[in-house]
Amino acid sequence: MSSLPPTEATKPLTSALTTLNPRQRLENTLAQLAPTNAQIKNTDKDEREISAGELIEPIQRINEAMRPRGLEFELSEETSRVITRVIDRESGDVIRQIPTEEVLKIAERLEAMQGQIISLEA
Repeated sequence: MSSLPPTEATKPLTSALTTLNPRQRLENTLAQLAPTNAQIKNTDKDEREISAGELIEPIQRINEAMRPRGLEFELSEETSRVITRVIDRESGDVIRQIPTEEVLKIAERLEAMQGQIISLEA
């Protein structure tokens, strides 16, 4: 199979690629693919906060589908965090919970302390 000679349009591209080492080519490619700050700001505007109320119905549907497999999901009212539990299907005992009760208590205390720190600085 014979190679075609480079056209006038591809000569600069070919010569530029051959002069760059593999690391430089990778960096150039990544720089071209990386989003600009303006693009990032625009995606932030498109996203919106989802309220806890909007999550209740989807979590209920997921629970209906996953409960037979031993998984259960709950939305914590205090922290609005999703709690996942692995349940023993025969006994109903909790095998594992993510995040654990201890982690949830620590998070509550940290949030309370954060409010105190802010009020002390003011």
